Amino acid sequence: MADGCGTGREAPCPGAAAALRRWEQLRRRAAAPWARGLLAVAAGLGLFYAALRVPLRLRDGLAAVTVFLSTLTPKFYFALTVTSSFISGLIFVFEWWHFRKYGTSFIEQVSVSHLRPLIGGVENSPPAPAAFSAGENEANRQNMPECKMWRNPLNLFRGAEYSRYMWVTGKEPLTYYDMNLSAQDHQNFFTCDTDALRPSDTVMQKAWRERNPQARIKAAYQALELNNDCATAYVLLAEEEATTIVDAERYFKQALKAGELIYRRSQNCHSQSPQHEAQLRRDTNVLVYVKRRLAMCARKLGRIRESVKMMRDLMKEFPLLSMLNIHENLLEALLELQAYADVQAVLAKYDDISLPKSAAICYTAALLKARAVSERFSPETAFKRGLSTAEINAVEAIHRAVEFNPHVPKYLLEMKSLVLPPEHILKRGDSEAVAYAFFHLQHWKRIEGALHLLHCTWEGTFRMIPYPLEKGHLFYPYPSCTETADRELLPTFHEVSVYPQKELPFFIHFTAGLCSCSAMLALLTHQFPELMVVFAKAVSMVSALSVLTISGKER
Repeated sequence: MADGCGTGREAPCPGAAAALRRWEQLRRRAAAPWARGLLAVAAGLGLFYAALRVPLRLRDGLAAVTVFLSTLTPKFYFALTVTSSFISGLIFVFEWWHFRKYGTSFIEQVSVSHLRPLIGGVENSPPAPAAFSAGENEANRQNMPECKMWRNPLNLFRGAEYSRYMWVTGKEPLTYYDMNLSAQDHQNFFTCDTDALRPSDTVMQKAWRERNPQARIKAAYQALELNNDCATAYVLLAEEEATTIVDAERYFKQALKAGELIYRRSQNCHSQSPQHEAQLRRDTNVLVYVKRRLAMCARKLGRIRESVKMMRDLMKEFPLLSMLNIHENLLEALLELQAYADVQAVLAKYDDISLPKSAAICYTAALLKARAVSERFSPETAFKRGLSTAEINAVEAIHRAVEFNPHVPKYLLEMKSLVLPPEHILKRGDSEAVAYAFFHLQHWKRIEGALHLLHCTWEGTFRMIPYPLEKGHLFYPYPSCTETADRELLPTFHEVSVYPQKELPFFIHFTAGLCSCSAMLALLTHQFPELMVVFAKAVSMVSALSVLTISGKER
């Protein structure tokens, strides 16, 4: 037998037996009639107290509110409404500024970014449609356009054009994001793995990474001291130190002489190792870049036929480098010569369904078709007799161009002011529209009636694509990422064009209404103080009574 308290068949310990006896005595006493009566009386008194407590608290609270309201004067109500109107007005102005600058509501952004995670809200992403297989989803994702930054084919010279603009206006024409993309391009175009073998190229490799323009220029001169035939050093000096196009052309001619020499050396030994092949690609990039910029210098200095010849020779010599979009430089120069037959020949080659489009391609095609009918076009006459075949083709070409980039017509029609184009553009975005209109507006003005035809027909495009972000007519749906990217590429003093137009956020309407109502109440309080005090007290009494009643019911 075990010692102490046991279980099973063992006898219970004395402490447990005593507790069981006390519990049985309490249960018998609670079951007695007098105990049940006592519990019923206590419950009734509790209910009676609760029933009397709410009216007593309501009466006390209402009396306190009445005493407080009786001490308020008309000046208090006037100050209250004026302060409310002022604060809501400041919020409205800030919301409007934030929406115009960033395209979003500040209050909504803070609510989604900071408050929702604290509250615990989670956005439920809609599930993928079950009707599509994984392969179809992947194909659709590949076909969707992406917001890819492209090098502007007609970008200006930093020293001779961008810097001079900054000296005159005091405004920075290039954004840090745009210049950072250019720095990455320069490192990809003008450097390779074998630069460490040549001291001058090593210095230039560091120069392209420098953020300070003066440090880059100083590094270029150091590279020339080490090697007088360093082509990339001349390129940097032409882009950034030269303050005129003539000086830039002089530097580029020196770069061409050095670049051709290095290119011939690389051709002779490019098959020896992968490092030599990488060096040949780098030297090819340098040579193509220099020849293209020399052609652009000739175009800017008025030697247009020479510029056209240089571009044609460059495209024949390096036909595989079509991704550099040299044909867009050629199109602009041919339009300046008014060689429209040659322009049409270039379009026939590059305006192909398998090649990527651009505003220059689409709008130049529309310009050529508009040229055939614009001089005799009249909206009244077209309305009476209908459009001819040539006019229909011209209108369809304009609609096609507007669908590709809907921002261009506002600049061509001078509904928006132009700024210097950035060094990179986003196709179908406002940055591409600025770059196209900056160079091609003069060509549209030169053809009589072309801008008038554009003015009469361009808005009709939007009737064919009521939901441009969901479905396009001739192109993919318009990408929704263009606004954010364009704000990074274009300077802050430029008002970015947004398509499609966004509706004003709820909080702008709300703060505007609150500011207006508060201002109206302040005006009425100032004009009719006694009447507005009576009205305010009545409203306050009703509100206080409602709040106290609700709180009493909840308790």
